[in-house]
Amino acid sequence: MKTAIVILNWNGKKLLEQFLPSVVNFSCEDAQVYVADNASTDGSIAFIKQYFSSVKIVRNTENGGYAKGYNDALQHINADIYCLVNSDIEVTENWLTPVIDTFEKEPDTAIIQPKILDFKDKTKFEYAGAAGGFIDAFGYPYCRGRLFNDLETDNGQFNDTTEIFWASGACFFIRSKVFHQLNGFDEDFFAHQEEIDLCWRAKNSGHTIKYVGASTVYHVGGATLDTLNPKKTFLNFRNSLLNLVKNLPLFKLLPIIFFRLVLDGLAGVKFLLEGKPKHLFAILKAHFSFYAHLPIFLKKRKKLPKESNYALYTSIVWQYYARRRKKFEDLR
Repeated sequence: MKTAIVILNWNGKKLLEQFLPSVVNFSCEDAQVYVADNASTDGSIAFIKQYFSSVKIVRNTENGGYAKGYNDALQHINADIYCLVNSDIEVTENWLTPVIDTFEKEPDTAIIQPKILDFKDKTKFEYAGAAGGFIDAFGYPYCRGRLFNDLETDNGQFNDTTEIFWASGACFFIRSKVFHQLNGFDEDFFAHQEEIDLCWRAKNSGHTIKYVGASTVYHVGGATLDTLNPKKTFLNFRNSLLNLVKNLPLFKLLPIIFFRLVLDGLAGVKFLLEGKPKHLFAILKAHFSFYAHLPIFLKKRKKLPKESNYALYTSIVWQYYARRRKKFEDLR
């Protein structure tokens, strides 16, 4: 099974210096490593050519973000499996083997995520993906091992292989034929939650998404856009709403969108009380951008199949803030 590891880069020379060696050292026998470059100007390309001659380079003509960057690059890469890896990921020895074995044994499995731990504290799960993602009753994404900003310690509780709802874009394996059948990432997202949209479309088309805990990587998180950056707040809130419009069945769409708008308003008040007015304005900006994109996404949803059983039927907001449940295993 031909595997391509593809690292998207934009002016990330320092990250490549730090993290590319582990990818090359622990992957080259089993896969071809690529760097897809989004028109960097910091000497990234020269660095790769000088020190990593085995790494192939795909040059994009512009910085189109995560979604367009990968869509453009993967048109030029021939492989059975694409492994999309953030430039701030450290991989471990034999990390590919359990994932590729799962693809080979399970033809219906289209997307896989490994265990993602925190590079800065390797005993903890990492925010962006942890042990696999889910969607709650109101469309909020959360993870096994991570509820909001609470990160669990890795005690082997998620060493399993299990079905999940979405896989993290920080380290995202997908069959190439499925990626292209689904027309790749939605470029209107630009960045953040486009992998959730792709997974949602994959599930609505009958594909299975798995988490494989026998494979481990470490993620810095926030290396390209810090969690405290209001732009990240804007993208997360807007793209979450766009995901709902695009992928929810009709009978759930209107009530869930209504409740989400109310809950987003409460989140804005919380940011204001915490002395973070820029994040409040980011939510307001996200809603205006959502309304502007609404006609486009209503057209998109008409072309897509829908499934009704998309979620665990719980509110993660209620569970976390009202019931004080801070671990995945405590959710009801």
